[in-house]
Amino acid sequence: MILATTTSTYDTGLLDALIPPFSTRTGVNVKVIAVGSGQALAMAARGEADLVLTHAPEAEARFMERGHGLLRRRMMYNDFVLVGPPTDPAGVRRSSDVRKALASIQRSGSTFASRADESGTHMMEQKLWYSTGLEPPSGSSYLETGQGMAATLRVASQKRAYTLTDRGTFLAQKHVLDLEILVEGDPALQNIYHLIVVNPENGPRVNVDGAKSLARYLLGEKVLRQVGEFGRDRYGQPLFIPDAELYSEP
Repeated sequence: MILATTTSTYDTGLLDALIPPFSTRTGVNVKVIAVGSGQALAMAARGEADLVLTHAPEAEARFMERGHGLLRRRMMYNDFVLVGPPTDPAGVRRSSDVRKALASIQRSGSTFASRADESGTHMMEQKLWYSTGLEPPSGSSYLETGQGMAATLRVASQKRAYTLTDRGTFLAQKHVLDLEILVEGDPALQNIYHLIVVNPENGPRVNVDGAKSLARYLLGEKVLRQVGEFGRDRYGQPLFIPDAELYSEP
């Protein structure tokens, strides 16, 4: 079966910890495809994925409204952070308001690196830009990478640019980056992950029974305890906080 998910769950190594025990226990081979949330949902709508784990609540709601998903359940959350060069040319360090920080970045003419890939992170970035009353920067000060989060962080580090990232991927990649967390803690930066079982009417290859089985496993108490501890030994803090809804059939 196919699990379409975000690059953040893949790049942090979380799925490497969670999926193999399920396959060993059930004999079900799970192929993980890590793309942006928008791409994962598009795959599922075409019947090319069985289960989706994404962090784009508004796009997920539209997916469900169109009948593409059988059920959607919250699994966990972490948060987005605004990172940038240690010199902080826009002067946003320790700001508690990410919108004001983005406005300062634009006014200062500082460089911003965007995933520009319709991922959940990109959707959040766009939402935050427009909530400032401003459009994103243009021209050479706005780098559109079209790549995943880890690759975009490396571009930002090389170009001494700011970028928006989920905390987990940043912590996992921090050792190779010349970037610091400059803005964090704004309630607008909460990053919620949902599991969606794909509607088998989307295509004949959809393995709905396998998707339900994996969803039940991922929302189980044992796995959620693993999620709550994942990353603590290496980074001093968990990369994700379990906050799951009980699995139940509609």
